[in-house]
Amino acid sequence: MKSNLEIAINAAMDAGKAIMKIYESGDFDIKVKGDDSPLTKADIASHEIIMSYLSKTNIHILSEEGKAIPYSERKDWSQLWIVDPIDGTKEFIKRNGEFTVNIALIEDKQPVLGVIFVPVTGELYFATQKEGAYKVVLDDLEISSLELILEQADQLPIKKNLERPFTIVASKSHMSKSTDDYLVQMRTLHKEINIISKGSSLKLCMVAEGKADCYPRFSPTMEWDTAAGQAICACAGFDLIDWKSNQTMQYNREELLNPSFLVK
Repeated sequence: MKSNLEIAINAAMDAGKAIMKIYESGDFDIKVKGDDSPLTKADIASHEIIMSYLSKTNIHILSEEGKAIPYSERKDWSQLWIVDPIDGTKEFIKRNGEFTVNIALIEDKQPVLGVIFVPVTGELYFATQKEGAYKVVLDDLEISSLELILEQADQLPIKKNLERPFTIVASKSHMSKSTDDYLVQMRTLHKEINIISKGSSLKLCMVAEGKADCYPRFSPTMEWDTAAGQAICACAGFDLIDWKSNQTMQYNREELLNPSFLVK
């Protein structure tokens, strides 16, 4: 698992370097995919770099920007990587910095390893079931060994500020009526609530870090949007719960579109 973690971290950081070159150039070459979501050449560059790293592990890979793999082919996979080369492409295009590189390792339908890298800030979140969950801020995008990264990293969750109000993190681009209804319920349970709007999987990271108490999501997401963040949250002591079944979210499902969920 340590070897796979180091490979995933190196893949995410190397992809981040390529993303930043395109981000700083402003030449995004934006296209629209069949589901009306945007695609840039940074998404493709990141995908290709990550694939070059993960393919060496001989573990199956499911990537947002890879070819569609039918369920009949992947249903018997007990282990696979789930990748989002850029989570938050809309935020990338807006140039607000709130986009991430997401890599997760799934075993028996559960995320057991997660890496989330924020190229603009150098924030790196990573976790395995054995090592726990960590965050480190890297001064540059040079790749370091896992041992050196662990020496600098803070274990998650970082101590909660007990003086802050109950804090809910919500999507920057996908608010919904169901989310509004949930916020109304929380206002009746807590004297005061604070709502933070964030893009991409940074919402999951905020819960894992202890900066937010929960993240409700009632608008569409895909498995690659949440797998890495769920691994990090789980290793930090939190859960991502399928809203309908009230069970921990599972992966490599026939339907890759996630149901509504709550992280807490």
